[in-house]
Amino acid sequence: MAKMIPKSNLPTKTCQVCALPFTWRRKWSKNWEEVKFCSQRCRRAKTKSA
Repeated sequence: MAKMIPKSNLPTKTCQVCALPFTWRRKWSKNWEEVKFCSQRCRRAKTKSA
């Protein structure tokens, strides 16, 4: 079993739509470099405004 990393040590980014910080999630482990939005709601809001 993998060693657990404390939540305070996880990498963070800022959402391009709402400008709120969000932390790394396991489901984003393979494409963390491409993640730009904190949620599906922000992703949809970006495509509507563009």
